[in-house]
Amino acid sequence: MPELYWRRCPSPWGSLRLLATERGLCRVVLPAEEGVERWVARFLPGHTAVEGSSLLEEAAGQLERYLAGRLRTFSLPLDLYGSAFQKAVWQALQTIPYGQAWSYAQVAAAVGRPQAVRAVGAAVAANPLPIVIPCHRVVRADGSLGGYGGGAEMKRDLLRLEGCNPTRFVLE
Repeated sequence: MPELYWRRCPSPWGSLRLLATERGLCRVVLPAEEGVERWVARFLPGHTAVEGSSLLEEAAGQLERYLAGRLRTFSLPLDLYGSAFQKAVWQALQTIPYGQAWSYAQVAAAVGRPQAVRAVGAAVAANPLPIVIPCHRVVRADGSLGGYGGGAEMKRDLLRLEGCNPTRFVLE
């Protein structure tokens, strides 16, 4: 029976839960987030939960360094579950430079679907690896924060950590 590894990781907003398979990190669960059991049942049915793994130790260490301002880019194997379009959006999110913010329209253009701004928004909201795949770097066209699974305060804090003030940006 396949295994689903899990571990808790401290953050300024509460405990993050990290999930991984043998192939890579598959989920970062934010402190206030609900529905992870449904996600696991949908994408990883039949997996047995096992606490800890070397990959999760490395992921927690990288998250801690990022949150301390000592890491800008994550280098972890990822095991992503979603549609081809969602995966394309998540890949585009990983190209947004540290300390910058893009609009949903910019992400839509980056995936070659400039008219699919709402679909991009839905894919960003479905990101299973917040922080690691930096969906917090996506803001509204007017520079306002927009939504975030961890709440507006967490999104603002993450952008500030990176030295990014989205209201400074004139976004296309």
